[in-house]
Parts: sequence; C-alpha cells; structure tokens
Amino acid sequence: MEPSPTLARRFWEAVEPLHAVAYFAPEPAEAARMLGLPSWWMGYFAGRVAPLGPLDAPATTSMCYGFEPGMVERALPDAWAYTTPEAVLSTRLDAVRASLTRLLPPTATATMEPLADLLERAVRACRFDGRPLAAGWANVRRPAHAAERVWLAATVLREHRGDGHVIAAVHEGLRGLDATLTHVATGAISRELIQPHRGWTDEQWEDSRRRLTARGLLDRTGRLTRTGGELRRHIEDTTDRLAADPVSALGETGIEEAIRLATPLSRHLIDTGVIPVPNPIGAPRP
Repeated sequence: MEPSPTLARRFWEAVEPLHAVAYFAPEPAEAARMLGLPSWWMGYFAGRVAPLGPLDAPATTSMCYGFEPGMVERALPDAWAYTTPEAVLSTRLDAVRASLTRLLPPTATATMEPLADLLERAVRACRFDGRPLAAGWANVRRPAHAAERVWLAATVLREHRGDGHVIAAVHEGLRGLDATLTHVATGAISRELIQPHRGWTDEQWEDSRRRLTARGLLDRTGRLTRTGGELRRHIEDTTDRLAADPVSALGETGIEEAIRLATPLSRHLIDTGVIPVPNPIGAPRP
C-alpha cells in the first residue's frame, strides 16, 4: 500500500490530544511539583526528555526545536539537581494514567485495550534514524495499565512525527523560530498564543521576520508569499511522508480503526475544555 499523507495527518490529529493531557491536565504538573521541580517549564523539559537521561540544555534545545535556547537553559540541567530522569518518568506515567482515568467517560474503558494494541503495533513499525526523542520514548518499558499504554504509544508516535517535522524544516534551511513564523503566517495559530509559550523576544521575532522576508518567504505584512506557501506545504507533506511507517504497517483499515477509536476520546478532551483549540501544539479538533 502507498501511504497516504492525508491518512498520516489524520492519524496524528486523532491521537495527539491523548498525548497532550501531559501538558494540560493538572496531575502531571502536580507530580512534577511533588518531585521538587520549582517551575512548570522545568517539569515540561525534564518530562519531555526524561527517557534520554539527564540531558543538558544544548542537547534538549536541538530536539525541542521551536523553543528559545535561553528558555531551555533556565530549566536544564538544573532540574536534575532536584530529581532524576527515572523519577520524572515514573511519576509522569502514573500522572497521565490518573488524568485519563478521571477525564475520559466510563465508556472509554472498553476502547483503551484495542486502541493500545493498534498504537503499539504502529510504534513497532517506526524507524528511529535521526529521531532521538521518539527513540528514547520507544525504549520505555511497556506499562501494564491500558491508559498508560495508550499514552506512551501516542507519545512515541507524536515524537516520531515531530522529529520528522524538524528534519523536514531544517532541510529547508529554517531555524526553529523561522519555522514558527511560517506556521503563524498560515493563520493556523496566532503570534500572541505561540510567542510567550516558546520564549522568543520581540527582537528575535523581528530578526526572523527580516530573514524570511529576504528569502522571499514572507511579504512585508508578515504573510506567506506564494513561495513561502509552497515551502510550508512541502514541509508538511514531507512530515507526512516521514511519518508513513505506521500507516504502512497498519494499512488503511488498521489506521482507520485507530482513528475511529481515538477520535471520540480526543474530542471529549477538547470539548470538555481540557485541551484548548487553538493551542501552542497546533493540534486541531479531529
């Protein structure tokens, strides 16, 4: 079967909110606080890279591509003076299980096992060349609880796609902030929403705008030019193509079944206000 980019993107849209509870539900933030981490963002970066060990800021910045380096430096490696990657990972898994159990309706229980099976099959098909975040999460021991299995598999799949997105953007000569500005220029997300969450100053934002304008990717109003629009579509299409391994492994029938099972759960998280749309992740309502 030739993987469909549209199917790969629909798969991500259906599954992404199940991963995103780690950022929007209170339980993971409280778990990080109980470990002694003094800020939400310290918990975020420590939680994101925990399977890879006690990383420093430069290594984390290279993977968390859209964040201002100083923002990462304020979190790592200082987080490891308060706790360990192993403790962060263990408490995060417990916290997301508690979040999903509390937030999803009782009828979700029957969905979790078959969805976990499908997502884990998809994970086993992934290749991790040039994908450090995905590789790290794929090496985490499989949990016993179905909700944790769903979250962990969703996390591997989203980091697999995210790592591929970084590859695609870097290949086109975009820095992390440049990629953010081109995303904003599509109208899918606002500067007001994304800039504070990524830590970029107004001066850095303006430098990127000038850089992209000089390349002919943005016009003087900050909108995508025709060339910029083509580049952005090419990056998204490449991201879909690089995320095609799970589609190939499950086939259209398997992916459609995973989408069918995941979509009501993800919509519930969005429709009940747990995960806002729009959001800094860029995940839409599936």
